[in-house]
Amino acid sequence: AAAGLSYVGAYVINTYKSYDNFLQDKYALLPAVIIICVAVVMFIIGLIGCCATFRESRVGLGLFLAIILVIFIAEVSAFVLGFVYREKVKTDVQGTMRSVFEKYDGKNAESTVVDYLQEQLHCCGVKNYSDWTTTQWFNSTGNNSVPQSCCQQEAKNCTGLLDQPQEL
Repeated sequence: AAAGLSYVGAYVINTYKSYDNFLQDKYALLPAVIIICVAVVMFIIGLIGCCATFRESRVGLGLFLAIILVIFIAEVSAFVLGFVYREKVKTDVQGTMRSVFEKYDGKNAESTVVDYLQEQLHCCGVKNYSDWTTTQWFNSTGNNSVPQSCCQQEAKNCTGLLDQPQEL
């Protein structure tokens, strides 16, 4: 279990590099760091449990049970906090995404990240393609279209024009 959690934490940190412009909060990697710390603690607790079992130590097994109960209580607390604050996280991420979309000009680093995100997640805009109509890039181009990264992969002649929403 500890190895699996370590892998998940490392994967999240590695994946963060692709989306760091959308997660400008300095605490965005905190969950991944917590996952890795939990993995280390789980490894140590597992060793305590194994040693206590091999030695048939009542004190060691009692300590192991107490640690497992504390971890269970922490997991329930984390679940409740995640459930309570899910809307705040959603609002914060959408606000940050909108600010990155406002910086889109087709050439800068933010533009590359937006294009990558839309292509990888097969999406367009924060909620849908109409989000582009309020951006500075849309108003400056004047061609009534969204970036090419909004086009569906199977759409061969997609130009991003809003009069063909079925291709977006």
